[in-house]
Amino acid sequence: MAKELLKFNNVTTCSSWNYSSTRLASGSKDGSLSIFDFTHPSSSSSLRSSFNSKIHEGTIVKVVWVPPEYGDAVASVTADGIVSLWEEVANDSQPLQWKNCKTFRCSSSKVLDVQFGSLTTLKMVAAYSDGHVRVYELLDPLELKNWQLQAEFQNVVESVSAFGKALCLSASISWNPQKGGSQESSFIIGFNSNTAELNSSKVWEFDQAHQRWLPVAELALPEDKGDQVYAVAWAPNIGRSYETIAVATHKGLGIWNLGLNPDHDGRLPVERVALLSGHEGMVWQMEWDMSGMTLATTGHDGMVRLWQSNLNGVWHQQAALEPTS
Repeated sequence: MAKELLKFNNVTTCSSWNYSSTRLASGSKDGSLSIFDFTHPSSSSSLRSSFNSKIHEGTIVKVVWVPPEYGDAVASVTADGIVSLWEEVANDSQPLQWKNCKTFRCSSSKVLDVQFGSLTTLKMVAAYSDGHVRVYELLDPLELKNWQLQAEFQNVVESVSAFGKALCLSASISWNPQKGGSQESSFIIGFNSNTAELNSSKVWEFDQAHQRWLPVAELALPEDKGDQVYAVAWAPNIGRSYETIAVATHKGLGIWNLGLNPDHDGRLPVERVALLSGHEGMVWQMEWDMSGMTLATTGHDGMVRLWQSNLNGVWHQQAALEPTS
């Protein structure tokens, strides 16, 4: 029988494990941030609260851990679209404390999602409610307060787009988890908005030669490019000759293969290898396992579903987990 590690109170709105699954961060409706640690890491038997404080006036809707090579730090996103970075620091002989080291805010739009990526430097990509994407770069790996805006663009293939003011309800970002080698930084992003051109998931890659971000792939069939995107997830690659990315829309869960060899226009080939159905309603979140072979999804129906492909490359539902009261 599974053992309960921790029971959240009824005002908890979001949670996130760190990269080694040894610490858990959670955000609450009242604006409180909590950090939990295993009491005995070797046994992984229970979690204890090591930090709890009201850090925002509004609801925290998302918490994201910073990559571990930059210390113990999390980003919190509030319902009013403010992003704050919190870092665990030592202060003389006092116990470790979590302190705010940077706040990102915009008067004209709200942050909908943030994710971190790291190859040569730490970058944070943020999606905004007006359809803009901003990429921030850390200037000093030892100072999480020193960031600069590296780029700002909209999630469109053509650089000049003729559409009015966009209104985006949500966005989903996933960095390419591959590290090392000569691979450039890249991520995928999709919007749930009233503007068709913004919605479809697009892969953005940093062009070192021209020092700019370029769209290198669009993960949508021609007839589906206006579909609102609910979630995206880029799978780890442990030796495939292509990348695998999951994209959730109202039509189902698409599994895409992304080629690694660009054509003469710099675009990468894409192929949708599966369109899966099972969830009733919107898919909220997707996570790949460390091997990139199993995808876990959860959604409006309250179910957790696990998806895998068989030896013939055919994707199917491996398991469906129903929540217990």
